[in-house]
Amino acid sequence: MAGPSLQSGDMVGHDENVHGDKARPCVNDVLTLQWRKGALIMALRVEFRGSAMLATALALFGAMALSASPARADRCDDIANQLKTQIDGLKVGITAANTIHLSHPQARELSLGCSGRNFKNELYAKADGRKPKPAFLNLVGSAAAIVFTLPKDDALTGVTRCITRMGLLRGDTIKMRHRRLDFECTRTKTEASIAISRGTDE
Repeated sequence: MAGPSLQSGDMVGHDENVHGDKARPCVNDVLTLQWRKGALIMALRVEFRGSAMLATALALFGAMALSASPARADRCDDIANQLKTQIDGLKVGITAANTIHLSHPQARELSLGCSGRNFKNELYAKADGRKPKPAFLNLVGSAAAIVFTLPKDDALTGVTRCITRMGLLRGDTIKMRHRRLDFECTRTKTEASIAISRGTDE
């Protein structure tokens, strides 16, 4: 006996079911690949944007630092030149570590500190002996008046007060405030020094 004949529609339906089942995993793989590719592109875009923003910020910060440093150095050089022209015997030496080294016959050491983290300018002087002479006090007072733009009498008063306060009662280190300036005087068995500065918030 002849078996039941298959209709062409049955064959086509069967083939479609077979190919459809086989094709569906391929479609899923393509969709998965596309999703991963999209996520990767988004991640790369975010990373690129973040790197670009960081590079821009660093470049801007560097430009600001470079533009600010020469300005501070120029102001410090101007002050050093004023000291040279207005104080007899004072000479301007080398600049190192943001400090201009000065020299004068009445001081063993003399320097001008340019703007730092905690101060705008700093004047430092060291005397030859434990008890500074009036000539040393006059030199420091004159220099402080130029550096910090105040009357010489006021500057000399602060210098003299700081130096003379050192002794048995107050010790060998004195810190005080005078005319919105910070004074610090120290002495050893052989020498005395004074540092005058103005804070960045003054």
